[in-house]
Amino acid sequence: MAGTREEPQTASPPLRRRSRQAAARLRSVRFGLTEEEHREVDVAATHAGLAKGAYAAQATLAAARGMINPADTPLRQALTELIRAAGLVRRIGVNLNQAVAKLNATGQRSGDLLPYAAESIRRAERLDTAAEAVRRRLH
Repeated sequence: MAGTREEPQTASPPLRRRSRQAAARLRSVRFGLTEEEHREVDVAATHAGLAKGAYAAQATLAAARGMINPADTPLRQALTELIRAAGLVRRIGVNLNQAVAKLNATGQRSGDLLPYAAESIRRAERLDTAAEAVRRRLH
């Protein structure tokens, strides 16, 4: 047909077959998916170079064995990062303690000690507030 362009075909990676197991797999699990969910599984399986059934079996076994947690949602990941960041901000206290020790030893403090301490506390409180908001949304 004149005036139409065909999109170039990209070669998808060949699907890998699972190696044969020493013991035959006699049991199966069946579940249904919406069209959207099926497309998502199809894309993920293709990226992994697996057939959809093999991909589903690997994902199911990984979840069952605790290797992945279906609860690892973006919110849960955000909470983990917020908690980690709050811990790092609290570690600033070590530096503040050293500055205070110098103040106690010499009687002199640097001009930015108090603003630095106040800002560190403010940031830690903001991280705690954000982490608590994410935690509440998860429960």
